[in-house]
Amino acid sequence: MAQPFEEEVYAIPARYRQMENTHILFWLLKDISWCMVWKPLGILMIAPTLGIALVIAWRTRTLKAELAHNLAIVFWISANSYWMLSEFFGFDTVRIGTITDGKHLSIIPFGIGLAILAYYYLVQKPQEKRAAQVATL
Repeated sequence: MAQPFEEEVYAIPARYRQMENTHILFWLLKDISWCMVWKPLGILMIAPTLGIALVIAWRTRTLKAELAHNLAIVFWISANSYWMLSEFFGFDTVRIGTITDGKHLSIIPFGIGLAILAYYYLVQKPQEKRAAQVATL
């Protein structure tokens, strides 16, 4: 069993942390704009919010846990942005087929993000745990 001083440390370079903090600012501006129905600002904030999320996911691509969570965030922001646009442009309540309406199509990217996390927690993480146990034998 690993002692506290032997635990693996995950450090984030300062410039990456600054990017993550800026990402939070853009995300909040996007969602506040949605809440206040400030359409131009809300629409404008989609690109930097989603763009930074993609860069963060790319930078963490070698760390499976980080990549899974950051990809889930990318799909969350995509779903959230689509939902916002559906309300801004009035197709949120437009029927699509017999099953759903415009805003509920956001379940697709939400579901993809959830599936990525489910795969990580149900498949990848247990495999990593088993590999680590075998390595210590």
